Amino acid sequence: MSRHWVDITAVGFFIIEWLVYAMTLEHSAYGRNSLSARMNDYREVWVRRLLDRDARMVDMQIMASLQNGTAFFASTSLFALGGALALLHATNDAITILGKLPIDLSPSPALWELKCVGLVLICVYAFFKFAWAYRLFNYVAILFGGMPPVSQRDTPEAEAHVIRTSRLFESAGRHFNRGQRAFFFALGYLGWFISPWVLFVSTAAVVIVTWRRQFASSAWAAMAPDVVAAGGGEETKRGH
Repeated sequence: MSRHWVDITAVGFFIIEWLVYAMTLEHSAYGRNSLSARMNDYREVWVRRLLDRDARMVDMQIMASLQNGTAFFASTSLFALGGALALLHATNDAITILGKLPIDLSPSPALWELKCVGLVLICVYAFFKFAWAYRLFNYVAILFGGMPPVSQRDTPEAEAHVIRTSRLFESAGRHFNRGQRAFFFALGYLGWFISPWVLFVSTAAVVIVTWRRQFASSAWAAMAPDVVAAGGGEETKRGH
């Protein structure tokens, strides 16, 4: 019975860490300083600069690359889902293999199937997020195509179109980020297939790595509002 309580606690820790991290990143003042939040500011900058040029083919090509990347991740999530279902189908074979290892890692069939079902749910969640993000990027591309011409850039209609497009663009990026986050946490979830103690460690490792990328990475530093525009880096700062 004690072993089951360790499993329950480990899964609870995994879920709470995922929820707390997501809520902090997306719905707190602290999260407004994240890399994703800083990139959202540049989404609006991009949309506004569309109004300054009539030739917008390059912008549409960039949108196409964003759509292709999202489609790739959506397809990958389906492959991952197929692998999770294959694990669920091969319960007896997996338990037999684990039972032959020097360390006893073989769970009960019911527990193994529960682990596989959890992995399936994560893959399904990721697919829906990537699929919805792909559709939102399609909508953004349509709004790019409907952007007012340069001659109308100072009209209220143009401002409303910029705000509408920026909000939809931000929503697309947010759902894409949620899908990627599901992938990252799925890697941590795999630790449960070894041991609930490994799940504690792998979940903490995922949170630390993803937090560092959002708040302490070189990319985050490069997007800082006070970064020196002209090349000079630390030398330029010291010179001042």
